[in-house]
Amino acid sequence: MNFNKYHDRFSFMKHRNKFFLISILITVVGIVSILVSGFHYGVDFKAGTSMDISIGKSITQSQAIELIQKSGVTGEEPIITVGGDKSDRISARFDTELDTASTKKIEAVAKEAFGDNVSFEINTVSPDIARELGLKAIYAVLIASVAIGIYVSIRFEWRFALAAIIAILHDALIVVSIFSIFQLKVDLPFIAAILTIIGYSINDKIVIFDRIRENQRFTKIKTDEDLSRMINDSIWQTMARSINTVLTVLVAAVCLYIFGGESIKLFALAKMIGLVSGAFSSICIAAPLWYLFRRNTVNAKMKAAPAKE
Repeated sequence: MNFNKYHDRFSFMKHRNKFFLISILITVVGIVSILVSGFHYGVDFKAGTSMDISIGKSITQSQAIELIQKSGVTGEEPIITVGGDKSDRISARFDTELDTASTKKIEAVAKEAFGDNVSFEINTVSPDIARELGLKAIYAVLIASVAIGIYVSIRFEWRFALAAIIAILHDALIVVSIFSIFQLKVDLPFIAAILTIIGYSINDKIVIFDRIRENQRFTKIKTDEDLSRMINDSIWQTMARSINTVLTVLVAAVCLYIFGGESIKLFALAKMIGLVSGAFSSICIAAPLWYLFRRNTVNAKMKAAPAKE
């Protein structure tokens, strides 16, 4: 295999510290935002009731607010938004659990104003269920990461596994940080998006790791520079595949965001952010991390060589 044609291309390994710094800065800002602002939890992780009302005709924000207020439902001020392709869907989020009588009042007012064709979707979550869902979401991400680490350790080696776990947790944290910074809603579809991102991300990293492992067989690695050059060549050899895969899925995610319903937009947005972050970490974070773990072995062999002579 001819490696020389890649030597004059951009060196990701040479600029690895810059990439590490970018990731660290974004991560620190995200952690600060999480600690200070927290998250905008959806009804899945925060006790309360959400009601989606499809009325079949266009409605303004002020009309939607007036409709809910007219029902006379007491409690904390609900968060009311208007969505849908024709602005024909009202989403009301109550921070308290509404009883059957309260939901019936809202239904009666909506049908009186817009007819019997109005449809309703009501979701209510108790504090205990919200707490349980939150813990299960955390367990799901941790279990997925551990399982991936075990798989990569068996197929490759522990250095690859460690680099992969750090990189995929980096991808998840980037998405979580952006949702915290901009106070975007965090719900069960968001967790599904995080798990999907982890899957795509590890797949991309395994492709690069597999090429690195293969190239080790054909490269005489005697110095740090040899190891760095081999990794950079491996990245460039898989670059087209990585970009094509990410672009293909990214196009699908963008279409979901543009043409999908309100309930799927944030899922698609999380996927878009995660795909970009995953491609960045596969090329600029995971492989350089493996280099840092692996070069100690190269240095040890260099020190041991004179003793053998």
